[in-house]
Amino acid sequence: MKKLALFTGTIAMAFSIVGCNQVRRETGRVYMPDMSYSRAYETYASTEALTKAGVHYNARPVEGTVARGALAAYPFKNDSIGYARSAEVKNPLDPATVDLKEAERIYLINCGICHGAKLDGNGPLWKGGDGPYPAAPRNLISDPIATTMAEGTMYHSITYGKNLMGGYGPQLSSKQRWAIVTFIKTKQAEAAGAATATVK
Repeated sequence: MKKLALFTGTIAMAFSIVGCNQVRRETGRVYMPDMSYSRAYETYASTEALTKAGVHYNARPVEGTVARGALAAYPFKNDSIGYARSAEVKNPLDPATVDLKEAERIYLINCGICHGAKLDGNGPLWKGGDGPYPAAPRNLISDPIATTMAEGTMYHSITYGKNLMGGYGPQLSSKQRWAIVTFIKTKQAEAAGAATATVK
């Protein structure tokens, strides 16, 4: 029995050595060649054929396209006409559905550094004139310009910036900017209500 096992092992080893001493030029059969060696197809890799056919493809969505779940694009540019016409734009968010806690958080991160946590224009960059900011930010609670500013104009100012304030269009989504507008308007209404109650 031991001799038979030794003989069989020797024969198997010999076949292995003989089988491995030559370079294989043939890869053998492939079960699914289209999976192993797929043809490289890339959609619109070359737009030359499309251009010849009169189709002008630039890989961009059609102008005016709105992403699913996103708000409609803001229609006005950053110029004097756009600023004047921004008052026509109404807030598309229903104030009852806006998460004011989240809106406050976004406000504090992006706006509170200048306008202050209490919206009084006394943020860390101003500190009552002791901060590095050269001019006092607008008091969003008591300044007549801020309190009477239309929602669309406020959105325009947040998007593009105004005077020394930079624009936040690239940092915040349109929904976040409208949420900030809703938060500011809510705080202004609360302050106006408190002031009216104090006068009575």
